[in-house]
Amino acid sequence: MDQNNYTSLHSFVLLGFSDHPKLEMVLSGVVTIFYFITWVGNTAIILASLLDPHLQTPMYFFLRNLSFLDLCFTTSIVPQMLVNLWGPHKTISYVGCVTQLYVYMWLGSSECLLLAVMSYDRFIAICKPLHYLVIMNPHFCLKMVITVWSISLANSVVLCTLTLNLPRCGNNLLDHFLCELPAMVKIACIDTTAVEMSVFALGIVIVLTPLSLILISYGYIAKAVLKIKSKASQQKAINTCGSHLTVVSIFYGTIIYMYLQPGNSASQDQGKFLTLFYTIITPSLNPLVYTLRNKDMKNALRKLVRVDHESTKLKRNQIHGKILPWIRQ
Repeated sequence: MDQNNYTSLHSFVLLGFSDHPKLEMVLSGVVTIFYFITWVGNTAIILASLLDPHLQTPMYFFLRNLSFLDLCFTTSIVPQMLVNLWGPHKTISYVGCVTQLYVYMWLGSSECLLLAVMSYDRFIAICKPLHYLVIMNPHFCLKMVITVWSISLANSVVLCTLTLNLPRCGNNLLDHFLCELPAMVKIACIDTTAVEMSVFALGIVIVLTPLSLILISYGYIAKAVLKIKSKASQQKAINTCGSHLTVVSIFYGTIIYMYLQPGNSASQDQGKFLTLFYTIITPSLNPLVYTLRNKDMKNALRKLVRVDHESTKLKRNQIHGKILPWIRQ
């Protein structure tokens, strides 16, 4: 086996933004900040919705899943990306690259489907409020989440396995900052039309089908909201659904532009920045979007901060209570 093939089998080189060294320094700071915001924001949502008894509803169950998914999604990308941005070596092991590829595709597909499930939850809550708790019972909600993760895993296994089986003829240079499926397809040394068509077909199933269901759900929701006589109830419904629609627009808009456009009309650098946006920026915005117009979540977060402050104060008093008598002695 020649050296090129050996290298290709054991590692990949992520070129990322290596053509722009100064940009790499700026990006490393930006990515670190947004990664921190993602962790703090999504962890706060998970803890607040778990601890507050008023948030033990299907809507917040799905929101917890979305926050957990966003944490996993960014963590599968950011640590390796920061290593590459900070250091001179841009390599990632073959096992690391394959793992990132499968996990990235799995979690990305899961978010597409989960957003559709969340829109169905809002549809039932607003259009069939009297039957909401009966239809969206805990068992059914759990089954839907398991289905989302299972379908997404199957999609990831099929697409990533097809891509990894393509011969690369020793080529291990990925013009990206992560092991992404289109970047892996590009380094193949044979005609990839069949694989690209498979990616496009499954992309329609995983991306456009859920998006269609979301739009249909919100069509019915809009009709129902207009019929609500109470202005307060109407405003609450608009705020709740508006947050979800904002997240849907940001996430799906970027995904469709990236993966479902004909040909390769976007430049490589443009594609990298778009990927950076929906993998790093969007997960950090989700907690902000869901809390800005949601009074219940705001109250739960205030309680969480208050409890944490009181716990810290109690510990401080306990420490002082133990230290002061010892000092007096």
